[in-house]
Amino acid sequence: MASLRERLAEPLPGLDEGVIDAFGTLLPEGVYLPLLLRVEPRLVVPGQEGDYFSHEQVDTWGIDQFWGLPEYPHTPYYRTFETVVDDDAHLYEFVVPMVPPTWNDRERVEEYVEQMRQGQVPTAVAVSTLDLCQPALDLSTDYYQHWGLTHFLLDGHHKLEAAASAGRPVQLLSLLALDESLAEAADHGRLAALRSQPRLSRGARRVR
Repeated sequence: MASLRERLAEPLPGLDEGVIDAFGTLLPEGVYLPLLLRVEPRLVVPGQEGDYFSHEQVDTWGIDQFWGLPEYPHTPYYRTFETVVDDDAHLYEFVVPMVPPTWNDRERVEEYVEQMRQGQVPTAVAVSTLDLCQPALDLSTDYYQHWGLTHFLLDGHHKLEAAASAGRPVQLLSLLALDESLAEAADHGRLAALRSQPRLSRGARRVR
């Protein structure tokens, strides 16, 4: 375990089979596509500025017809990347902690903040899904297909909060669960190219 912790304290030079196997034993049997990504997380609180569920999702799906409110994700989360897929689709990337950031140890977070300010880029690990969704009918102010790449943290809760606080990047080893994603093989195959594109918000795309 110490060796694994040491490996994740730095960026992995490539897809590390030892790390993948160690975390793979924690996951249900299935088909997983490993991805090594660099993310710059921004902590978002539901209902506040930057919340996807209060803005982009509402623009496409509207508010809940019963409650008269946006969807509520029940936890702070991190937004890390977005870009255009094509004229009718946009990719959004999220990192979801398994425990709220308020549970993180403050001293450990500050240790990572200091290390990152000195240039260190640690690695976090997540199990991920890619879901392609859009309403059946075009009744919205902004109708298009949402590609949601969501990473659920297995390791790295303190690292992500520290990176968001310091404005620094972290590396993310994503184990993409192909069987659990609402996407086709061809969509999975496009992820690497889409993640290499420049970051572009949906709003910027619409005003071009």
